[in-house]
Amino acid sequence: MLTYAYQARDSAGKTISGVQEALNEDNAINTLMARGLMVLSIQQKAGSKTLRPPGKVSETDLVLFTRQLATMVDAGLPLVGALTALYEQADPRKQAGLRRIVGEVSAQVQQGESFNEAISKHPKIFSRLYIAMVKAGESGGLLAEILDRLACFLEAASRLKKKVKSAMTYPVIVICIAFLITTFLIVRVVPVFGEIFADFGAQLPAPTQFLLDVSAAIRTNWWLILIVMGGTFYGIRTFVNTEKGRRLWDQWKLKLPIFGPLVHKICMTRFARTFAQLIRAGVPILEVMDIVGDTSGNYVVEVAIRGVAADVEKGDHLTNSLSRHPIFPPMLVRMVSAGESTGKIDTMLEKMADFWDEEIEAILDALTSLIEPLLIVFLGVVVGGIVIAMFLPIFKLNDVVSGSK
Repeated sequence: MLTYAYQARDSAGKTISGVQEALNEDNAINTLMARGLMVLSIQQKAGSKTLRPPGKVSETDLVLFTRQLATMVDAGLPLVGALTALYEQADPRKQAGLRRIVGEVSAQVQQGESFNEAISKHPKIFSRLYIAMVKAGESGGLLAEILDRLACFLEAASRLKKKVKSAMTYPVIVICIAFLITTFLIVRVVPVFGEIFADFGAQLPAPTQFLLDVSAAIRTNWWLILIVMGGTFYGIRTFVNTEKGRRLWDQWKLKLPIFGPLVHKICMTRFARTFAQLIRAGVPILEVMDIVGDTSGNYVVEVAIRGVAADVEKGDHLTNSLSRHPIFPPMLVRMVSAGESTGKIDTMLEKMADFWDEEIEAILDALTSLIEPLLIVFLGVVVGGIVIAMFLPIFKLNDVVSGSK
C-alpha cells in the first residue's frame, strides 16, 4: 500500500487534510470520494512503499469483519462503501493486519475486480471455504446471506476450538509446573542431601542412590540433555510434516483410548458443518468434496473424502460412497441417505454437526473433571517420591550408621 497526503472539502464545505493508504493515486481518490470528500489536491508521501500485512488476522477479527460486512451489505450499503467503513473502523495498532488487508481488498474491488477475486489474493487470511462461499454468493446475488452464514460457521468453529484449548490448558499448566518443581528439587535440593549423606560413609538405599545419580548426571550433562531433547523434538516435528509422518500421526491420534473418539468427533463435525454450508451456498459437489477434504484436519479423513469424491465423480451416490469408508459413522451415512431422498442434505448434516458438538462438549466436561484428580495424584507421586527418597536414609538412620561401622 502507498501513502498519500491529501486536501479535500467535506459535505459541509470545510477544507480538511490527512493521509490515505491506497494501491495507487486513482484508488486513493476513489476511496476519499466514497467517504463523501471532494479531493482538492493529493500527493504521494516521500518514502512510502508497498508493505506486507504486519502480523496475522485473528479469528475473532475475521468473524467480526464478516458479520459487520454482512450487516452493511444487507442494509443496502455498496460493497466498496462497506469495505471503506470497515477499513476506517479497524484499529491501526491492534488490528493493523486486518486494516491493511481490508484496504487492499477495497482497492482491488474499486479497480473492477470481484470480491471473491480480491480476497483470493490473501489465502493465509481467507480459506478456500471462505472464497468458495463468497464466490457462490456473488454469483447468486445472495452475498449478504452467505456472509452471515459464514460468520455463524466461523463462530461455531472458533467456539469449538476454544473449548478444546480451554480443556487442555489446565493439564498443560500443571504438567509444566510439575516439571519445573521436579527440576528444581533434583538440581538444587537433592545435592544438599547428597553432601549430608556422604558423611555417613555407608551404602544408601537404592531409591536415594538412584536419585543422587540422576541429579549428578543432569547437573553434569545438562547441555547434552538439552541438545538431545531439542533434536528429538525437531526430528519428530520434521517427520510429522512429511506425508508418511502425518499419516501415522493422525492414525495414532484416532486410536488413542480416550482422546481418539474426541478427535474423531471433531473431524466429523467439521466435515458435516463445512459440507452443509457449501452445499447450501450452491457450490458444486466435486468442489465441495475438494474443499472439505482440505479442511478436515486429519489425514485419514482426508483420504476417505478423496475416495468418496472419486466415486461421486464416477456417478455413484454419496450414501454408497460414504458407506464404503469405516471412518464415517453409520448414523452419518443414514442421515445423508435421508437427505438425498428428501433433497435436504445440508439440513441433515447441520443437525449431525449440532449433535456432535453437544457430544464433544460433554466429553470435554468429563475429561476436565477426570483430569484434575489424576493430575493431583501425578503431582503427589512425583514430588512425594522425591521427598521420600531423600528422607529414606534418615528414616533408616540406625541401619545406615550400623552399615558404616
